[in-house]
Amino acid sequence: MTSLTVSGRVAQVLSSYVSDVFGVMGNGNVYFLDAAEKQGLRFSPVRHEGAAIAAADAYYRASGRLAAGTTTYGPGYTNALTALAEAVQAQIPVVLVTGDAPTSGARPWDVDQAAIAAGLGATTFTVTRDAAGAITRQALEYALTRRTAVVLAIPYDLAALEAADEELPEPLAAKVTDDVDGGLGQVARLLADARRPLILAGRGAHLAGAGPELLELADRLGALTAGTALALNLLKGEGYLGVAGGFGTDTAAGLMGEADVVLVAGASLSPFTMRFGHLLGPDSTVIQVDTAVEPTNPRVDLFVRSDAKSAAGRILSLLNGEAAAEGWRAEARRRLASGPGHDPGTAETPDGRLDPRALATALDAVLPERRTVVQDGGHFIGWAPMYWNVPRPQDLVMVGTAYQTIGLGLASAVGAARALEEGRTLVLASGDGGFLMGLSDLESLIAAGRSAVVVIYNDAAYGAEIHQYGSQGLTEKPMLIPEVDFSGVARALGAESAVVRSLGDLSVLQDWIHAGAKGTFVADCRVTSTVRAPWLSEWMKASQTAKAAVAG
Repeated sequence: MTSLTVSGRVAQVLSSYVSDVFGVMGNGNVYFLDAAEKQGLRFSPVRHEGAAIAAADAYYRASGRLAAGTTTYGPGYTNALTALAEAVQAQIPVVLVTGDAPTSGARPWDVDQAAIAAGLGATTFTVTRDAAGAITRQALEYALTRRTAVVLAIPYDLAALEAADEELPEPLAAKVTDDVDGGLGQVARLLADARRPLILAGRGAHLAGAGPELLELADRLGALTAGTALALNLLKGEGYLGVAGGFGTDTAAGLMGEADVVLVAGASLSPFTMRFGHLLGPDSTVIQVDTAVEPTNPRVDLFVRSDAKSAAGRILSLLNGEAAAEGWRAEARRRLASGPGHDPGTAETPDGRLDPRALATALDAVLPERRTVVQDGGHFIGWAPMYWNVPRPQDLVMVGTAYQTIGLGLASAVGAARALEEGRTLVLASGDGGFLMGLSDLESLIAAGRSAVVVIYNDAAYGAEIHQYGSQGLTEKPMLIPEVDFSGVARALGAESAVVRSLGDLSVLQDWIHAGAKGTFVADCRVTSTVRAPWLSEWMKASQTAKAAVAG
């Protein structure tokens, strides 16, 4: 094996798993970045270390392929912690390659990085001269098989030293091992006997490629189908109800609540999906098929640990050709056709700013059909899954929801843009608060995006807090943001842009798209803070109920 430095060995093994690295150069990773370039890895520079991990995280969400983020030690590392925590909470495989204290001992500016990572739930793998390649391989396989973020640390005094020769095996294929007993036979019997079956798919079903098998199973059973926001449109077909949870319609939620047997495939059944306990009826039998080691919600009646794709295929083989009962789907079609959909919004608001619902509807008609949507966290988070056409599950990248953070949107857009195939447009939806938090990486997106549209729901406030706490009489002064001209900032950095105060102002964006949608366009949309999202109303009601229960 050719003689390599420790950093070179890390980059060599990494190149068998990833093609893209995102990061900020510093003392602790400069040798690694030099080695990564020699290995042919594509490096996308970002302007804040938090963006290094957020971009790598979104790259995986948009493509299903692993990517790496890299920072220096100390302050570079600590700057990345929020994005690292989000990746851990969201169960996204990603690797942070970072510098670390020398093996001779910590310097005054070093911190215990492994302890910090452990506090976030991330495992640290520290390379040595003798086993730099093997430890790198171990870290990558751990991230892929456990679907989590890991830290790969290179001690500062080892980075440029020659690594020992190692004979490394070929990369392992990341596989999910089924742990299925007779449980699937019971699942098949319950589904065959169901009168109103429902199949609810989550991100795990999407990652397993289980869409075709679950759709075939639904057709065989005459079942209704739904998905979490992270499996949007995976099961779109006859009987599709849309998103389960606060982003769905009340009509669809009512139908889900009447299901007698619910097969949950690859979904964790979070409080948001479950409408805080109100989505499914009390008499529903809930079956969960998941790669987790145990049920993820106390509502589950029967749990089978399995890959969603193989489980669905096995259930199909056990059904013995039972014919579907179409009455349940026919009833659903009638009720969906006659029931109310999402509120279209209004043309006028009390403060004269745009209604975000009407804006979202208008944007859906303007934005390119071949789109991948990245969403930052914030009050606006439901408008895209509620009002926009999102073609495939991987075309909705929702960041910040797992860790309840804002400000990762711009960085995530950089990673998603690098993952997109030619001919697709990246669309970032952000609020003004989160956008300001990550503003330094607007320049990174402009550099990385072949075709990108940034939609800023600019309400001159932290909107979620206005609705949650301003409505209770708490002072709104800390919740307000001075009006920022994001259009002017975007132009200064080299993007096309427009301030959107009326729906007619979207014509500038439309002209840019018709001209080829090349580069980056920033739409600074001035929206009202007087419209409260229904999902937030639901959350507030659940929170108030919980507080009352504690107080009582």
